[in-house]
Amino acid sequence: MEKIHATTIIGVIHNGQVAIGGDGQATMGNYVAKSNVRKIRKLQDGKVLAGFAGSTADAFTLIERFEEKLNGYGGNMKRAAIELAKDWRMDRFLRRLEAMLITVNKDELLVLSGTGDVLEPDNQVAAIGSGAMYAQSAALALKRHAPHLTAEEIVRESLTIAADICIYTNHNLVIEKL
Repeated sequence: MEKIHATTIIGVIHNGQVAIGGDGQATMGNYVAKSNVRKIRKLQDGKVLAGFAGSTADAFTLIERFEEKLNGYGGNMKRAAIELAKDWRMDRFLRRLEAMLITVNKDELLVLSGTGDVLEPDNQVAAIGSGAMYAQSAALALKRHAPHLTAEEIVRESLTIAADICIYTNHNLVIEKL
């Protein structure tokens, strides 16, 4: 049985604004299994946003665990991310999960991986998934050469560019902002 996966997720902090977005495509092998998957979640009553890439069931498990950590650490996103990364690396069940997360609040943008990494990306742009490098490149160029754009506009245009190039990314976009 092939796993359902493939997506592009990007988070941007720009000019005091925060946005995260993702496309809606989920693939199974070499065909589109679903075109309108919602891969962006609001957590902590909308104070934290999270996006996932990778195996869908695995990603949902990680989002749930991350939300538990957020609740356990009073909404402290960085602490919750570090604690989840520790568990992810050490727990025999979690270690097998094949997904990544981007989390963002009004001050921080983090990438979490199964290798125990909690990364604060340079330039306040983070991207994961199949089209990540396309979206990230576009976002970095837009931040540099079109600083008047909002974070939401940068996310939207970056995902559109990725969808034009990456066969595993579509134009069914979901974008959330803080």
